[in-house]
This record gives sequence, C-alpha cells and structure tokens, in this order.
Amino acid sequence: MLVDVVSEDPRWNEDALARLAEQAASATLRHLGHAPDGYEIVLLACDDARIAALNGDFRDKALPTNVLSWPEWDLSAETEGDAPEPPEAGTKNAPEPLGNVALAYDTCKSEALAQGKPFDAHVTHLIVHSVLHLLGFDHIRDKDAALMEETEVRILAQLGVTDPYEAGAEMPL
Repeated sequence: MLVDVVSEDPRWNEDALARLAEQAASATLRHLGHAPDGYEIVLLACDDARIAALNGDFRDKALPTNVLSWPEWDLSAETEGDAPEPPEAGTKNAPEPLGNVALAYDTCKSEALAQGKPFDAHVTHLIVHSVLHLLGFDHIRDKDAALMEETEVRILAQLGVTDPYEAGAEMPL
C-alpha cells in the first residue's frame, strides 16, 4: 500500500480517505512516470487544532490550514520551472518513504463548502498537491508555481476532478 492513513479525527471516514489517498497518490506518481508500489506516504487525518499545532511547530504559523506536507528528501529543482526528480523507488516489500502529509477536516470541509466543490474532489486536489510537494514541486517562484498547477490540473483531469483553479480558487499551502 502506497498511503498509510493515521486517523485522529472520527469525522474522517478512514476507509474512504484511504481509497481516495491511494488513488490520488498513485495517479500523481504514475503521471510523472514512477511506480507507486516503490514508495510510501504517511497521511495524518486530523482536525484544525492538531494542524494548527503542527503549523506552529514547523512553520511558525500557529493557525489552522488545509494541508501540510513534510518531504523525506529535499528534491527541489535547481532551475526554476524544471520538474524535480524523486529518489529511486524501493521495492514492494521495502518502499522508499516520500514523506508525511496532514489534512485538517474542519478546514477542508469549510473550503469545499465555500468554493462549492464536492468534499472528495477538494481532498483529492489537496492530496495531489501534497504528493507533488513530497516529490519536490513547489509554488514559491512563478515558473515553479505554473508547472505545479499545470501538473495538478492534468492529474486531476485523469481522476475526473475539474480544474480547481478555473473558478479562481486559491492555491493550497
């Protein structure tokens, strides 16, 4: 299994989230030409209080956010606009860890409602976005942001999720 879900908030449907996360993470890796069974991701399904504490600890911003990610490796591209290269895949019995992701139920739910999007589609977008971060993609520089957004839109289209940026939705953190 590519994604190991650890649920701390009972409002998350752990089985549904695990299926969604597995599908989104696998699609992201396959889109970039990588075999999903050679990697591993841990996903924490939490609430706003927990993610605010994590955000404070790791980003000095003790506020809730929708998603956080912690890459196992520094894979950022040296040249702006270039796609990063992930570490070599492990094996099915010993997958290479890509990193950790945390999703906050409260913020994800309120954003989906405010943006008029299905909750599952919004969470799928956030997982794709986070997996790209784990793979070294970023949106700090303009060309990198454009590459990341374009990559997200293509992956989401493969999953049947409409372009989350079409209606002017904001970039996830």
